[in-house]
Amino acid sequence: QLQLVESGGGLVQPGDSLRLSCVASGTAFNNYAMAWFRQAPGKEREFVAAIRWPTTTYYADSVKGRFTISRDNGKNTVYLQMNTLKAEDTAVYYCAGGRAILSTIRNPDAYNYWGQGTQVTVSS
Repeated sequence: QLQLVESGGGLVQPGDSLRLSCVASGTAFNNYAMAWFRQAPGKEREFVAAIRWPTTTYYADSVKGRFTISRDNGKNTVYLQMNTLKAEDTAVYYCAGGRAILSTIRNPDAYNYWGQGTQVTVSS
């Protein structure tokens, strides 16, 4: 099992950067695919990025080239570096962990463990 705690959200202006962190407690962190999803008001939860062992990464088209997902297995932590933020990136961002495979990597149902979420607001 994993317990996930996100941090790093906040209020920023368009064009700014933020780095989200997700610390996992539990066992076998290395064995899990880790992902970030987000949910804006009135919208469904959507895939943002994922990382599988050892460093294979996947991104939503809307964030490709601006966001970078990474993990530090020694610290049981996954990061989401978000650059050139836009107003449409405003959402609650959730960290997720699970045994997702290639065909399910973007599907929230493939992840068993979720954090509580951290708010990211991009506004001038």
